[in-house]
Amino acid sequence: MPDRSIIGTVLGIPPLAALGVAVAFTGLGVLIDVLRVGTVGVVFKIGFFLGCLLAVMWVRRRSLFGPMVQPPLLVAVLVPVIVLLVGPPRSGGGMTETLLLIGAPLINSFPTMATTTAVVVAIGVGRLLLQRYDDPELRLRRATASARTATTARTPTGKAAARPTGGSGRIKRDGRKPGQTVADRARERAREKRLEAEAAEVAPAERVARPGAVSERRGSGAARGEARTSKSPPQS
Repeated sequence: MPDRSIIGTVLGIPPLAALGVAVAFTGLGVLIDVLRVGTVGVVFKIGFFLGCLLAVMWVRRRSLFGPMVQPPLLVAVLVPVIVLLVGPPRSGGGMTETLLLIGAPLINSFPTMATTTAVVVAIGVGRLLLQRYDDPELRLRRATASARTATTARTPTGKAAARPTGGSGRIKRDGRKPGQTVADRARERAREKRLEAEAAEVAPAERVARPGAVSERRGSGAARGEARTSKSPPQS
């Protein structure tokens, strides 16, 4: 995330605070060495390296540029200023003595400055490359892009293509309904055939029974006619 430090659960500090951390460690190291031996030494190397390293690891991800380029500037500014302020007293040798007094610590601190700068730049570039995947905006863009890809992969019109072999909600080629197994379909077909056979047996029987009913109706009609004839009065 843009406001996090190198540790995702720790909130990063502003760039000015990171600069203050590096200046404090470096200035303290230069001050101790100049008072102790008259030039930069081991204390400066340790303080300068730790200050720049802590600054680039603790600063916010979106503010990495300053801590990445500050090591040479710290050496070029702090070392001459502190040496001139608290260095050994000058004997009045003029500009040449002053330049030698400043140049010697700068030359002695160059290897430490180069090594620290390389380490700090490597850490900064690593954070820029690795921590970008924790950005919520990037995660949202990746999720949106993947959703669009999945949608367009179905059909050119964005709709899922109809599959004859049966997705959910479609009747399959063998006549099975959604969720119906092959055994259930076989039992259903056997039941349908049995019903068809029973219907075929019943139909001839009905056709055979119908002529008898017609003859019965005809016989009853003839009997009723004879009865009406017998009841009619005799003619003279």
